[in-house]
Amino acid sequence: MAKILLLESSTEVCSVALAKDGQLVDLEENREGLNHSELLTSFVETIFIRNNISASRLDAVAVSKGPGSYTGLRIGVSAAKGLCYAAGLPLIAISTLESMAKYLINHPEEFQLKVDECTLFCPMIDARRMEIYYSVYSHKGEIKEPVTAKVVTEDTFRDLLNEYKLVLYGNGAQKCKDIIVDKNAVFSEPQKASARFMAEIAEVYFKKQKFEDVAYFEPFYLKDFIATIPKNKVL
Repeated sequence: MAKILLLESSTEVCSVALAKDGQLVDLEENREGLNHSELLTSFVETIFIRNNISASRLDAVAVSKGPGSYTGLRIGVSAAKGLCYAAGLPLIAISTLESMAKYLINHPEEFQLKVDECTLFCPMIDARRMEIYYSVYSHKGEIKEPVTAKVVTEDTFRDLLNEYKLVLYGNGAQKCKDIIVDKNAVFSEPQKASARFMAEIAEVYFKKQKFEDVAYFEPFYLKDFIATIPKNKVL
């Protein structure tokens, strides 16, 4: 009877969910922009109050580990670590792309998607400019291509599109619609990440005791963070 708090802050979505035995119990979510520092802890408190539960009554905390926004990931991981330290809970880290992939693979009917053995799933996260973070999964949930950063061109997925129907989704897929034009390219929902996509994977990880070292765990940034100075601030 595992009760797991789920935190997703790797993209513009700030999302907190409560899962019990791998099933979604409650969800608080804002999809409007990067104001996670104001919303995340508030959402956690709301979930606790609404479900008459505290951190001490959880079995674990799961956090989206990236790739994604540097700032968003730091906020989510810091909050998850704080909860784990305070209540002595194990920490579960889940790939943002894996949670998006596995949820759509397990629930294609929710998004009116037809799947067969020639279908591949490619969740994408916007990495600014024309770059994306992505991974590719088979219809059985097997990894075909690991998490990668790539510049989008008309030939980005040419080899895969020659053999498979490729389902492209996530907030990184929007920049691909006008560039990747192929009869085997299917643009689908969901367009955004969500803590609710983590529930089933978190339960599997919990049963396998696939936990992180709370003291030393760091998000998976994939690319080094580069701080930029707005042009109007340059002397």
